Amino acid sequence: MTEIPFLDLAAANQEVSGALEAAFQRVMQSSQFILDGEVASFEQEFAGYCNSKVCVGVGNGLEALVLILRAFGIGPGDEVLVPSNTFIATWLAVTQVGATPVPVEPEPSTYNIDPAAIKRAITPRSKAVIAVHLYGQPAQMEALGAVTRHHGLRLIEDAAQAHGARYAGRRVGALADAAAFSFYPSKNLGALGDGGAVVTDDLSLAAEIRRIANYGSREKYVHDVAGCNSRLDELQAAFLRCKLPLLDEWNGRRQVLAQRYIRQLEGAVVLPRVAPHAEAVWHLFVVRVPNRDAIAASLKNAGIGTQIHYPVPPLRSGAYAELARHMPPCPVADELSNELLSLPLGPHMTATQVDRVCDALLAALHEHSGSRAVRKATL
Repeated sequence: MTEIPFLDLAAANQEVSGALEAAFQRVMQSSQFILDGEVASFEQEFAGYCNSKVCVGVGNGLEALVLILRAFGIGPGDEVLVPSNTFIATWLAVTQVGATPVPVEPEPSTYNIDPAAIKRAITPRSKAVIAVHLYGQPAQMEALGAVTRHHGLRLIEDAAQAHGARYAGRRVGALADAAAFSFYPSKNLGALGDGGAVVTDDLSLAAEIRRIANYGSREKYVHDVAGCNSRLDELQAAFLRCKLPLLDEWNGRRQVLAQRYIRQLEGAVVLPRVAPHAEAVWHLFVVRVPNRDAIAASLKNAGIGTQIHYPVPPLRSGAYAELARHMPPCPVADELSNELLSLPLGPHMTATQVDRVCDALLAALHEHSGSRAVRKATL
């Protein structure tokens, strides 16, 4: 039985249960379930939160990325630079518009895409870079922006794991040409179902995304392009409005617990290192350990829930087997996939629970390696 869950979603929803119930009643009584006032209000509130001009609610995070790429006119024959270590949705978005994902290795210390490696991957076919703010830590956007501007490339944020994070004092969502968010229930800002959004300062881009996402139509029954149906649900928007005012507080709780992990585990495991100018919101607390699978099994036996993000790099998946034949290897991503372990973390976890996880992890490390001394990552 899991005594310390990987993430306690029930506690988060319980904290705002009254507001959630009121939101449900409000939407039900309005009888307006698609693209009405709740979506419009959330779009305005979330754009303001991100310090961006406009937010467009869409079906989910993957569709947010697809719509950005389509609106930029990226398609067959084009290349998009993507992290080699990320959730496969980043790659799938590129594939779904007919472009080719080009993997770029991460910095081993932050796990985010390496700006220096991007320079070496650019070709005449390159059209964009998708920077994933992996595990809730912003990528090095200043360096990435310098590279993309120099080469005339679009810079897109995959902010699905980083709601509220900052880089150089600015929120993610306002650091590139456009940003894609997911509101999957386990995210720092999560709905009670699927949902996503695009945030941008480009009003014409936002208008094009709205057109594509609404069956390719700006006017009812007039379809100028072959669009799709990707809409943030009215009810989910109402739920998100209940949680958005608490997001900074919940992120603050995550940050306190992450620092507690770091203090207790320093020198025992390879810890994530926050890049200069970045403020992480710790969607996940991910460490590198030897004998990862055995360590995870020991923690499970101790009643502690863990997860692996991600055991199979996109280039090693069956979905990209053909592409892998023509791509150079990605040894950093391969190494990370064998060593990364995500420990429990959430805004409703307690300091005592963190202490118990650390004690169990240190005991497991001693059991399986005979020593607490393993490699340390540095920037």
